[in-house]
Amino acid sequence: MYFTARMVQEVADRYGYPPTLAMNVDVDQEEYDFIRSTQSYGRCHDFTLYIFKGSQVIVNAKHHYPEGLYRAPSGGLKPGEDFLEGVYREAYEETGCKIELQKYILQINAYFSCARKTIPWRSHIFTATYKSGKIKPVDIREIRETKLADLSEFDDYKKIIATMESGGLSYRARLHDEVLRFL
Repeated sequence: MYFTARMVQEVADRYGYPPTLAMNVDVDQEEYDFIRSTQSYGRCHDFTLYIFKGSQVIVNAKHHYPEGLYRAPSGGLKPGEDFLEGVYREAYEETGCKIELQKYILQINAYFSCARKTIPWRSHIFTATYKSGKIKPVDIREIRETKLADLSEFDDYKKIIATMESGGLSYRARLHDEVLRFL
């Protein structure tokens, strides 16, 4: 893991000490293999950003998402990358925007399981504010679309997720439910 305990401590010192939750997530073999494929250099984290522009948040859709499904942007650090540098890079790549982090609101220890195999994962969730930029993905290989949404629209996203057989997306819906408790 290259988002080290020391880095997490420094981030918490600056942006607040979030509550920590644990979630067990059942995934199928395809999702398990996908998560494994994102673990270059031992990566086992993401940071998820609730970026506010006024009362709305910036959301994005990946290419494989069905029409109408969006989520809060997320990403990971590269080996040796400074935390803020990585967060601002990912925010720009996924949203086209410059942001400012506000608060570290939640940490989730997730355990993605398939059969008898488990991948431990940690999601770090932050609020941020939009500073500038055109709300449009820069990394168009990963992100199909970026837009502003009301928090209430996440209920519609959860309805779409409920029709799918995806442990990973179900995790994102559960994560959002928890986030709402801390906004």
